[in-house]
Amino acid sequence: MSSIEAALKDALTIDGALGAAIVDAESGMALGTLGAAPGLDLSLAAAGSTDIVRATHRCLDLLGLHDQGLEDTLTTLTSQYHLIRPLTRPGGHGLFLYLVLDRARANLAMARHHTRRIESELEM
Repeated sequence: MSSIEAALKDALTIDGALGAAIVDAESGMALGTLGAAPGLDLSLAAAGSTDIVRATHRCLDLLGLHDQGLEDTLTTLTSQYHLIRPLTRPGGHGLFLYLVLDRARANLAMARHHTRRIESELEM
């Protein structure tokens, strides 16, 4: 069992992690942030990521795939990965984990595995 603060600290142990946030997908408000990178405003990035979450859900609905479970969404930049993992555990509905990774140092498969574990241990 893990709190938001513990989950964010755990996320920053992922190789290449620059920052992490737990975000309310409805309001765009970060319930907690941790980490820093030059030019990265985690609260602003987390809020902006709610648009990605909403657009992904709209697209799944249009395609008739609303019954498919969304594991994560990835945005790949030239120097970073931005990973969004919806929290599906009890109490986590409408929240997501937002993780920013340094692309040169991160192992994306391991980061995805680690975020699944964080989600499974997070108590909301």
